[in-house]
Amino acid sequence: MLNIDISDFLQKHRLPDSYQTLAEQWYLPVLEEISMHHKSAKRTITVGINGAQGSGKSTLAQLAVYVLTQHYSLSVVSLSLDDFYFTRQERTQLGQGIHPLLATRGVPGTHDITLARRTITQLIHQQFPVSIPRFNKAEDDRFPVESAEIITHPVDVIVLEGWCLGAEAQHESSLIQPVNDLEETEDKDLAWRRYVNEQLARFYPKLFELIDIWIMLKAPSFDCVYQWRLEQENKLKSSLSEQQTSTQIMDEKAVGRFIKYYQRITENTLNTLPNKVNYLFELDENRQITQLTQITQIT
Repeated sequence: MLNIDISDFLQKHRLPDSYQTLAEQWYLPVLEEISMHHKSAKRTITVGINGAQGSGKSTLAQLAVYVLTQHYSLSVVSLSLDDFYFTRQERTQLGQGIHPLLATRGVPGTHDITLARRTITQLIHQQFPVSIPRFNKAEDDRFPVESAEIITHPVDVIVLEGWCLGAEAQHESSLIQPVNDLEETEDKDLAWRRYVNEQLARFYPKLFELIDIWIMLKAPSFDCVYQWRLEQENKLKSSLSEQQTSTQIMDEKAVGRFIKYYQRITENTLNTLPNKVNYLFELDENRQITQLTQITQIT
């Protein structure tokens, strides 16, 4: 077991001391292997982390940055697929032009995949300066361009996390039966489902192929996602100062509706992705890791 002190990390991210044990037992050995892979690859590598909403993938991504930077002296950039959501105005236009459900961020078709591919490719090929977009969930919009982080130095590791990272399009016949009342009542003609599925089939694989190492935090089922996502929203709310006010923070009812957008693809990904990743962390309903399996070898 690796003995790496992450107390500063725990304090910064307001994590319990038990996360130190979790990291030592499960995550740190994987991060050591990633550092070794970078050393042998002698190039920028990209690590992709998939996990349902609230599964802990963002925290794992932050831990990866901390450990690879502080302990292995690597230059690391952390990205979220969320950072590449279209702006609120762009999604409003999608909602008006294609289907009203596309105004809500989340599903494939609401990300600027061209921007995501360009950003990562520029980092890989050292085409500096590289502007890193960020998304403000509290305002449901992208941060202004002028506030973007600018990368001007070579990067060793790119960490990319996202709930639908590695997701696959479904066969047309699988779209017919609605998975929840949102699809049943607000997508009766399947226009939204078909558009999302087409976007996932046509554009997302070109992004996914940039990933060298795949990690999945696998929820036991979609049933856990509501509670996990609600905790995530409450954490976001508590992080805002009293002076910050926003209408974009969701209450319980709004979270319940919001996750229905994600249900179809999350459930399909839970079935299709596990046997394709390099590292599969299986979670219980309390987000505790029950097993780690190395499915495929890193090439």
